[in-house]
Amino acid sequence: MAITGRNLARWLRPGAVVAVLAALLATMYLGYIVDPEKNMHDFPIGLVNLDVGDTVGGEQVNVGDQIAASMVQQIPADKVALREMGLPELHRAMLNGEIYGAIVIPSDFTKRVSILGAAGVVPGDVDWPVITVESNPAAGAYATQIMLRITTQATDAANKAVGAQLLDRVQNQLQPTSGAPATQLSGVSRLALAEPVSVLVVPFRELPDGAGGGLSAFFYTLLLLLAGFTGAMIIHAMVDSALGFAPTEYGPWYVHYPATPISRVRTLLLKWGILVVVAPVVSGIYLAVATLLGMSIERAPMLFLYGVLAIVAVGITALSILAIFGAAGMLVNLIVFIVLGLPSAGGTVPIEATPQAMAWLSTFEPMHQIFIAVRAILYYDARASSGLAHGVWMALLGLLIGLVIGLAATIFYDRKGLERRAVPAAGKQ
Repeated sequence: MAITGRNLARWLRPGAVVAVLAALLATMYLGYIVDPEKNMHDFPIGLVNLDVGDTVGGEQVNVGDQIAASMVQQIPADKVALREMGLPELHRAMLNGEIYGAIVIPSDFTKRVSILGAAGVVPGDVDWPVITVESNPAAGAYATQIMLRITTQATDAANKAVGAQLLDRVQNQLQPTSGAPATQLSGVSRLALAEPVSVLVVPFRELPDGAGGGLSAFFYTLLLLLAGFTGAMIIHAMVDSALGFAPTEYGPWYVHYPATPISRVRTLLLKWGILVVVAPVVSGIYLAVATLLGMSIERAPMLFLYGVLAIVAVGITALSILAIFGAAGMLVNLIVFIVLGLPSAGGTVPIEATPQAMAWLSTFEPMHQIFIAVRAILYYDARASSGLAHGVWMALLGLLIGLVIGLAATIFYDRKGLERRAVPAAGKQ
């Protein structure tokens, strides 16, 4: 067919669609990875101050309170949601994946600071004052990296502030009285007292071997979503081919079966049925392969069942979109499940380090809902409060939406007599 001015738009349309999709891909994928720390907002970190204080020079002193107050002021509130909490709340928040880490000031912190100051002028054994930074590896490697950078800056500032106070106190103790000669601190003592706090970084709970450094949950999520998404595309194309609504072509082999007299609703129900049968098979294959490769899975039955639910929810919704939009549904599915899903999943870069628009997408995008449920099963003892309950209900909601829109659209098309049949091209009989 010759390209003319009248049909030029037909040939330009595919290129325009590719260009728009490429622009969207670049915006979404590069937008969330180029500068995550610039995009930070509401990044959750805990602050636990257990310091009971001590009596120094006849006065009650609590250095832990001073450090905690200083951290609240220094850590940027527009980027970090610093949550002051007790130890039981910290453990609960860590187990539920609600925070990415915490700064813990121990109960004897002031006492150790006082002993260290006294040791600057008198002999004796001494222990360093310690501040513990607890990471949450299950929340993700990149989230841990950001958390450690923030807490390192905060503890360094606290260390210098405590050191300055301690040096002043020791210097006052060394002031000569009654004509006695002045005592000078050695260089080593001055150096030790200038930064007296030892910062200990420990994981709240180590990830098991075979967790991929906290990435296994994300990639398993990706597999489940792809099973539903690509499975729907394959089933849609092959069923339409078998029913004669689309040609079948493998290399040079081409065949186009006669169209089967079947309604849109029955066609959609047939595709749904195939997907429901295939979903447990695929979920079982994933589980078997993951086990053979040494992936850490302590709750295999639950992961299998949730995998079936996720595949069915995504697949049925994707098939419904194809039933509604036809060929254009492939592009809609690609955008909904992949283009918008990956950047807002929170599996590699935490949601709180992505632009606000992507954080908004994570409230309903399927990949994020599946991810937090899979992460809860793999890393958080399948606790309902750690994301499993949310992931299950969101999958059920997505499944319900897919069923409703698919049936509503195909019933409407059938009642309007919009049958799936070949229409002669313009100007031809």
